[in-house]
Amino acid sequence: MSALRLAAPAKVNFGLRVVGRRDDGYHELESVFLPLDLADELEIEVDSNGPRSVDLTLEGASDDVPAGGDNLATRAALGFLAAAGLDHRVRLRLRKNVPSAAGLGGGSSDAATVLRGLDSLLPGAVGPLLLHDLAVGLGADVPFFLDPRPALVTGIGERLEPLSGPCASLILVLANPGQPLSTGQVFAAFDALTPTRRPAPTLRPLLSSLRTAPADSRALCVLLENDLESVARRLCPAIGRLRSALLEWGARAVGMSGSGATVFGVFGSEAEARQAAGRFEAPVWSRVARTQESR
Repeated sequence: MSALRLAAPAKVNFGLRVVGRRDDGYHELESVFLPLDLADELEIEVDSNGPRSVDLTLEGASDDVPAGGDNLATRAALGFLAAAGLDHRVRLRLRKNVPSAAGLGGGSSDAATVLRGLDSLLPGAVGPLLLHDLAVGLGADVPFFLDPRPALVTGIGERLEPLSGPCASLILVLANPGQPLSTGQVFAAFDALTPTRRPAPTLRPLLSSLRTAPADSRALCVLLENDLESVARRLCPAIGRLRSALLEWGARAVGMSGSGATVFGVFGSEAEARQAAGRFEAPVWSRVARTQESR
């Protein structure tokens, strides 16, 4: 039996532009993904004495996190074993630290971490192209987490361009209202309100603001614009209240991650960030986190 422990990092979207909609209904996006030091904790054990099966143990998960075969981590492990043609038994122990349905990529990261963990424990069982295809099949954000590093993400999330040059580690306060927000619900509302959407300006010219943040807060505010925020705030008005609170308490710039409902503020120091995070009260979930630097 072989075993491995891995961190499944969360991410934030620094800006999100909806640039089109495909014939199959998927939306073409442009966004900067930054991995965080906030992470779920995953233990993987592989037993070559089958039958082919996946046992998942969840710890610290909210009621809306699916268990068993409906969990993305389980589906990732079963997909890997099927693609590799292996009748192994996999045991997963997943401790959830990242809230679900929050725009932070928690479930997608769990799935990708299972894939890269199994790839490490069973080297050569599947090739890199098949591993990427498995990730795409599990969800649009999953490929990013196979090798989480700051990246410009396009397409439906499957096209990744790691950011070149230095990308500073930024101090963030994450705040979630405690209300899960369905990605499908947000995009349906977006389509209803913007039926003839024009392509949005590209984020590429704004990437230099990541190197000067948080000093150049004006440029950072432009980068952090998220096309989904206005409809997300209609569905979850608490998003607007969290945004206002972060600005009032000293954030240099504020954005919404993904389709929400997590809002984050960029702070100039860890002391300022911890003071702000400590002012939120239940049911708001808040954390101080850092973005991970480019490698």
